[in-house]
Amino acid sequence: MAISLAKGGNVSLTKQAAEAGTGALTALTVGLGWDARTTTGTDFDLDASAIGVKSDGKVLSDGHFIFFNNMKSPEGAISLTGDNTTGAGEGDDESINIDLGLVPAEIDKIVVPVSIYDAANRAQNFGQVRNAYIRVVDQAGAELVRYDLSEDYSVETVVIFGEVYRNGADWKFRAVGQGHNDLGGLARDHGVNV
Repeated sequence: MAISLAKGGNVSLTKQAAEAGTGALTALTVGLGWDARTTTGTDFDLDASAIGVKSDGKVLSDGHFIFFNNMKSPEGAISLTGDNTTGAGEGDDESINIDLGLVPAEIDKIVVPVSIYDAANRAQNFGQVRNAYIRVVDQAGAELVRYDLSEDYSVETVVIFGEVYRNGADWKFRAVGQGHNDLGGLARDHGVNV
């Protein structure tokens, strides 16, 4: 059974997968979703990203900043599956696949920020986005954890939804919910050369 986390909460994905009876945890899908815009104006085009960082909080390489212009990490461990530009449809709007066996040993965690495309020109922020969530699913399709973002991010255009991180031999997930205003700035904070 999936665990629902509050902001700041964490859970062992390895343990959750074992309890789900789906075998050893070898791969994850990080699913992100939000509701389509119901008010007048341009649709919300949210873009998922992933940043593979070392224990010092800096990216392993520029290629480990995975976003719409770099859909896969150099070794293929982390990849985006596509781009939903409206939030329409059921289920996850965007997904990130993580092959845990291919994640370089130097990567300590995978940060998952979500940004609003062209937010300034569209006068959009996360305070207008409804029912945003992040969830982690194992390779057998069992949902392990979910975090529903409930805060009012009235000025933020980027939010770190969560992070997948190592804890010894285990993989864990932390619900972060931290707002920012610039994806490029957030990437630079993690050492990405943008």
